[in-house]
Amino acid sequence: MKAIHPVLAACGAALLLSSSAVLAQSLKKVDGVLADAFGMTVYTFDKDTAGSGKSACTGPCAEMWPPVPVTGDRVAAPYSVVTREDGAKQLAYKGKPLYLFAKDTKPGDRKGDKVKDVWHVVTD
Repeated sequence: MKAIHPVLAACGAALLLSSSAVLAQSLKKVDGVLADAFGMTVYTFDKDTAGSGKSACTGPCAEMWPPVPVTGDRVAAPYSVVTREDGAKQLAYKGKPLYLFAKDTKPGDRKGDKVKDVWHVVTD
């Protein structure tokens, strides 16, 4: 029997982790704001109602503000899952759906903060 490559073995082990464990590793604070695994800034939208389980950003809005996706539906507080109109799963923080900003082109960009006074970086 052939030995399994260590990287493949590690990937297989990671898949066995609960989605909350994987999720906790994919979001992190960078310079005081929440960022995804690639260092891209994460935002909330004032028109979303915390705890509603819905996103107010759809259609063209979601093209400019892509939802932060979830691969599973088991996450640990303060995170939760929102089901979008198309059935896709979106990550939420303290009940508010999370988004990226299409005009952020590199890790650390925060071009979406305070856009139209309704988009904000996540700081707490």
